[in-house]
Amino acid sequence: MSAVRSWVVLVCLSTLQFFIAVDVTVVNVALPSIGDDLGVDPRGLTWVVVGYTITGGGLLMLGGRLGDVFGRRRLLLIGTAIFGAASLMAGFADTFALLVIARLFQGAGEALALPAAMATIVLLFPEGKVRARALSVWAAVASCGLVLGFALSGIITEYLGWRWIFLIAVPFVLFVLVASVILLPRDQPQARAPLDILGSMLLTAAPLLFAFAVVEAAENSGAMAWLSPAALIGALIAAVLFVKVERRAPNPLVPLAFFRNRTRVRANLATALLSAALSTSFLLFTFYLQDELGLTPLDAGLLLLPLAVALIAAVTVVPRLMGRWGARACIIVGLPSAAAGMIAIAVVAQLEAPAWFLHPAMLFIAAGMGFGIVGLQYAAVTGVTDDDAGVASGVQRAADQFGGSAGVTVYVGLGFTTSMLHGMSPYVLSSALAIIGLCVAGVVVRRITTSGEKSKAEGCDRKPTCRCLDGISGE
Repeated sequence: MSAVRSWVVLVCLSTLQFFIAVDVTVVNVALPSIGDDLGVDPRGLTWVVVGYTITGGGLLMLGGRLGDVFGRRRLLLIGTAIFGAASLMAGFADTFALLVIARLFQGAGEALALPAAMATIVLLFPEGKVRARALSVWAAVASCGLVLGFALSGIITEYLGWRWIFLIAVPFVLFVLVASVILLPRDQPQARAPLDILGSMLLTAAPLLFAFAVVEAAENSGAMAWLSPAALIGALIAAVLFVKVERRAPNPLVPLAFFRNRTRVRANLATALLSAALSTSFLLFTFYLQDELGLTPLDAGLLLLPLAVALIAAVTVVPRLMGRWGARACIIVGLPSAAAGMIAIAVVAQLEAPAWFLHPAMLFIAAGMGFGIVGLQYAAVTGVTDDDAGVASGVQRAADQFGGSAGVTVYVGLGFTTSMLHGMSPYVLSSALAIIGLCVAGVVVRRITTSGEKSKAEGCDRKPTCRCLDGISGE
């Protein structure tokens, strides 16, 4: 495929990435309107957000594996079609149950489409500066989608109604489907192998049960107090069973040998911790602007636009700096920036400062996303081959999704629950938890090996198709 056509494909797939990313955050500002229209309390509305992200994250690795087995073009088309149909279903849902079901299907469509899309991009662009530039565009589009989701939610909800936050994606999904059929070559015949369905179910059940335990902890009391501990135990059992299933499965969802590559493992762990902090910051921005300052959804969404502008500026320079400094250096810039953003949020909330005081926090968060996520994505797909590109992409996206969900459920959930019990600022508590997570991520990133790591330690068999990097400098 020519270089020009490869970049056209990147633009096409980035369009899909943008609207999938938008769907992660676009419902946040619109949740009160959804609750009023469908008669649902705030506790129930949590599942509109968490159900989508966790279902998508839990099935992502299965989606990556399906792409490796059945063909990435085929899975991209199927997943995109499911996502579009579910968006249409969500837009016309007349009951809350139907809306939640539609959100679950949206997550499933994402899980099939995104690993195939990212694997296609990874294999289209050679490892080094060109791939770093392509992944920077991919990450920038995703990050802008996450941020603009808040602004779009306010604008659309104010002028068109909350249903259009889902319906607006449908024509663009149709564009991606048509363009993919025209631009992407047909899949080559692949060797069929049994799929690890049980492993995928356990991987989805564990975080869903964990989220239920955290979200419901403050709601259930008396005779129902046992639900949260039971869900937490169930999550632990599902996680343990997942590891056992993966060890014994003839064709595991994620081969345990995949985790012998220490660079990938550390990059994915750091991705989860960084995403947890970033997702927490988004919600804290929204809560502070609307709940504390009393701004309308439209005003709150528009006030978040500087974050998107700063993010675009950050990712513009990341590829060039990655080529000079290396991926790890960019990550090390991103993590402290995100931590500084969380500190700024806590200070502003503690001082009960006006909205414009949050702008420095937005700049720090943008730098954390622009530098950290791009560098971690590059490290997470280091040395991939045509055989494991889908799995590597699925693991990276799952780490991002689970990290974001964990941030919402743990950092925000525990922060606000503890504040109700002890009278402390929920913004300070949530920010403190996020900062602790970022410190752990910093320790993990410091141990990413950038030179001198032997191929055996990386889990590479030195096949001709595998460029095992001595480092992840981006060169």
